Amino acid sequence: MAQGCLKCLKITMCVANFLCFMCGAAVLGFGVYVLVNFNFASLTPTLAQFSIANMLLISGIIIFCVSFLGFIGALKENRCLLLTFFLLLFLLMLVELAAACLLLMHEKQIGKWLDEDLTDGLKKAKGKALNSTEFSTDWDLLQNTFKCCGVKNATDWGNNVPNSCKPKEYELAGCLVKVQTFFEDNFVTIGISVIVLCIIEVLGMCFAMTLFCHISGTGQGYKL
Repeated sequence: MAQGCLKCLKITMCVANFLCFMCGAAVLGFGVYVLVNFNFASLTPTLAQFSIANMLLISGIIIFCVSFLGFIGALKENRCLLLTFFLLLFLLMLVELAAACLLLMHEKQIGKWLDEDLTDGLKKAKGKALNSTEFSTDWDLLQNTFKCCGVKNATDWGNNVPNSCKPKEYELAGCLVKVQTFFEDNFVTIGISVIVLCIIEVLGMCFAMTLFCHISGTGQGYKL
């Protein structure tokens, strides 16, 4: 009975990590495609290294590598890979929890920081040709998605108002207010998503440690 449960656990780990592996590969591939084919600008100077393409690449690489370790470790019953998989999931969970705590602690300061950084980023984006039909920059994408214009309003762009701020049948609100409202409205959803992600990571760690202990008890797998 115990052997059957462990075999089922092994298969479950292999299937789950294989699916995550494929998702990571897809995200990574899409990130490369965006990086090669689109010239995305940065919304803010502080986030210059975290453009859409870079975020896709980083996320894809992390998912790809972690799920690969979990899949091979479970398939080959390799103690070293299973332990590495466990530690990586643990570190990722700590980073997520730390980021969530920092956001809660500095929630009031985030709006001020975002205002200053978006203003600096917009100043650098002025004078560039923007197109409303092609998301050629991050500012196009932001303004088309949230139906906003500039940081506070269209006057932030001066005389060179981009096409993504149009049509002008009605006055568009600033992107700062729209982004803040979006996160406030989806705060519960974001919190639930973080909790669900942490639960999945805890389950992955439990599965990996269970297999690790079983392999150690039977003397199989590579010795550390």
